[in-house]
Amino acid sequence: MQRLSTGEGRALERLYDRYHVLVYSVALRIVRDEMLAEDVVHEVFLRLWRRPESYDPARGRFLSWLMSVTRNRAIDEVRRVTRRLRIEERREDAAEQVQSTDRLDAPELAAAIGDERRRVRAALASLPQPQRQVIELAYFGGLTQAEIAERTDTPLGTVKTRTRLAMDKLRQELGGRS
Repeated sequence: MQRLSTGEGRALERLYDRYHVLVYSVALRIVRDEMLAEDVVHEVFLRLWRRPESYDPARGRFLSWLMSVTRNRAIDEVRRVTRRLRIEERREDAAEQVQSTDRLDAPELAAAIGDERRRVRAALASLPQPQRQVIELAYFGGLTQAEIAERTDTPLGTVKTRTRLAMDKLRQELGGRS
C-alpha cells in the first residue's frame, strides 16, 4: 500500500494478484451473482488505486480493512440492485395506471395526472443545477448519496446538503405534499 500511494502501478498488480480471489469470493457470497461479484472486485481495486490513503495502518491490518471495504461495497451493490428492481416495479405499476387513465373512461383523472406531472417537472426545472442533479441521480438513477458523491466527485456532506435543500424547495414549490 505504501508503494501504491506513490503511484506505483506494479504495486496494484501485486495486490490484485494476491487478493483478487479472496475479494471475489467474499463479494460472491454477499451478492450471489458472478457478474456483480466481478464488478465489486473491480470497484474495490479501483478504490485502492484512486485512494490508497484511505487505508490507515494504525487502525488495523490491511487484510481486515480490505475485507471490510469488499463487504461494504458488496452490500451497497445488493442495495443498489434491490432499489433498482423496486423502481422498475413502481414504473411498471405507474405505467399500468397511466395506461388505464389515458383511456376515455376517466378523462378527469388523466388531466389531473398530466397537470401534476407538469408541476413536478416545473419544480425540478426551477432547482439550481447541482441540486437538480443530486435529485435526478437519487430518484431516477437509484443511487445512494454516497454513490452520487463518488460519481460527481463531490464531498458526501455537500451531496446531503444539496439533497436537503432541493427537497425543501420542491416541498415548498409543490405545496408541502409528500
